[in-house]
Amino acid sequence: MTLFGRKRRSALDRLSGATWRCGSCSLDHRGMFDLGALSPDFWEGPLDREPNGALRLDGDFLSEDFCVIGGEHFFIRCVFDIPVHGMEQKFGFGSWSSLSRQNFDLYVERFDEGDYVGEGSWFGWFSNSLRTFEESLKQPCRVYPQLGRDRPAIALEEPEHELARAQEQGISPERVLELYAAYGHAPE
Repeated sequence: MTLFGRKRRSALDRLSGATWRCGSCSLDHRGMFDLGALSPDFWEGPLDREPNGALRLDGDFLSEDFCVIGGEHFFIRCVFDIPVHGMEQKFGFGSWSSLSRQNFDLYVERFDEGDYVGEGSWFGWFSNSLRTFEESLKQPCRVYPQLGRDRPAIALEEPEHELARAQEQGISPERVLELYAAYGHAPE
């Protein structure tokens, strides 16, 4: 499309590596990038994160990868990947899931080595609402620990949920730009 003598780049072009100006933060972004939640939506404390190594299981604790609320509710940071039509790279959203105390302890115990061979998946509750999608907070999900230090993958259990369908079928590049806009990164 041509606008005032300048050709306007398509969403796919912008996400495939072209530099584009953010209308919200006025910074130049290059290609597609991931977004993420700093904490589970249930977290009511400050967003100042402590080091992972300072993990406390009593009271409240928030780090880059672990969250404990009231010494009773345990969360880990995961990645929710969504395929994007026309692109090899997936769009990733850093989201949180609850875990049972037993699975949380196992995850923490093996965190530094990233050795989860034979673990399969763990049950959890999706712990973030993703803007522009049907409500996802408190949706049952599966958490798939990854080898190495990669964050666990997460998938909703309800196949008819809009977010689960997006993960299965993918979304358009235009939809990714809508997500960016909802999180403060609207293209000019």
